[in-house]
Amino acid sequence: MNKSRKTLLEKLFAEHGQALVRFVSRMVRSTEDAEDIAQHAYLRLQKLSDEKELDNPRAYLYQIANNLAVDQLRRGKLHMEYVSQQMPADGETAADDHADHQSPERVLAARQQLQSIYDTMDSLPLKCRQAFLLHRTRGLSYNEIAREMNTSVSSVEKYILQALKACRRRVELNR
Repeated sequence: MNKSRKTLLEKLFAEHGQALVRFVSRMVRSTEDAEDIAQHAYLRLQKLSDEKELDNPRAYLYQIANNLAVDQLRRGKLHMEYVSQQMPADGETAADDHADHQSPERVLAARQQLQSIYDTMDSLPLKCRQAFLLHRTRGLSYNEIAREMNTSVSSVEKYILQALKACRRRVELNR
């Protein structure tokens, strides 16, 4: 790289380095990741400027950083989708490697708490459990649940409230 291009990149970094990191961190929500992405953007811009003359190096820099940030977010989303697909179905147990940065104690406590909620749901009266599950798993409104269960909206409200209270009591007992 010739000296004028090197000076141009140094000037660009001095003038826009922090602004670029702020721009990227708004997208990726992590200052450390934003700093890494900004550094990679400068390296890519350096390679580009070796090959051709750039009309607007700042615009190229921001576009490269934006593309790198989008790629990282896309990879993160794909990773999370993969992990969620690998999670066990009901009745199976998850391997500890799915505990993504959680201590074994926290994972165990969460599993125990979830199991106690399942047990609580099983102990609820049928209509109470049905109304609660229709609301929470299928996202039905109280009116839709009332129509499906052939009951009043106030009864649905009471059923769901009863289920919530029972779950809250069970969680508080296990603390």
